[in-house]
Amino acid sequence: MGKAENSRIALPVGSNLDRFIMRNQEDFPFASGELSQLIRDLAYAGKVVNREINRAGLAGITGSYGAENIQGETQQNLDVAADIRFTRALKKGGEVAAIISEEVEDVIDLNNPRAKYIVAIDPLDGSSNIDVNVSVGTIFSIYRRVSPMGSPVQSEDVLQPGKDQVAAGYILYGSSTMFVYTTGKGVNGFTYEPSLGEYILSHSNMTIPKMGSIYSVNEGVSGSFPQKVKDYIATCKEREYSARYIGSLVADFHRNVLKGGIYIYPSTTKAPNGKLRLMYECNALAFIAEEAGGRATDGTNRIMEIQPTSLHQRVSFFVGSKEMVKEASTL
Repeated sequence: MGKAENSRIALPVGSNLDRFIMRNQEDFPFASGELSQLIRDLAYAGKVVNREINRAGLAGITGSYGAENIQGETQQNLDVAADIRFTRALKKGGEVAAIISEEVEDVIDLNNPRAKYIVAIDPLDGSSNIDVNVSVGTIFSIYRRVSPMGSPVQSEDVLQPGKDQVAAGYILYGSSTMFVYTTGKGVNGFTYEPSLGEYILSHSNMTIPKMGSIYSVNEGVSGSFPQKVKDYIATCKEREYSARYIGSLVADFHRNVLKGGIYIYPSTTKAPNGKLRLMYECNALAFIAEEAGGRATDGTNRIMEIQPTSLHQRVSFFVGSKEMVKEASTL
């Protein structure tokens, strides 16, 4: 699956997100307005989180929250704040029946029984980097529920494979804030202009170069990588590729989308199934990568064809330039 041919009404760079959504309504599956509003709700919550990140140091809301999430990871204050902001926005919007969040063990039922959509979200990826002014992000997937509206949310609604996503995206909070998303008709990026309070189209029809010269991997734990991953890293070094690893998944992914490269988080001794989460990290970025002409696998299988069996399922993750992922997955 490569970048989709799209017949959308082209808008020039500089158009705002609301206008872009309105003019390209026909790109949205089952277009009836709810998905458009859902994307707007996510974008709005991203503005709120962006504000809190920008004032975090002065407001004293950096650092640890003092608890662990379901992953066994120390929650940061902004993890909790971001989770609250996105959950509140999606509940008030009324288009979402339930949320799968990195920060919460169980499905969050929003008591919107007639809502059509399920959202899987990592509210603040890489949040420990905020204390040192490194870019962080939000990752989201949107699915159309399969059980009848009006009935309670079922397991088949929330455990859908990535190929059933109707939209996915990420928000990058960095030197500028960007909202990037796809509905299966290519990938577009919008940069937030704070003086206007608007996301402005800045990266139209984003495309990942088929081949790049950047590899992003945590080499500090490479001693416990599978041998084929060690061999691929050695090949990257022989070719004098650039090693670039930020430790914020969205930031590493975004750079490689623009410049060409591969991001790898394989299985390790401590995480034999991989570390990254399928439902609210890998599926979304795999959808975006494929729509931009890239590829995403677990080292063997296409990420979006993996049938999830649990909300917080972990997988190995190889994503980025098509030829690089192909080579790394087949060594």
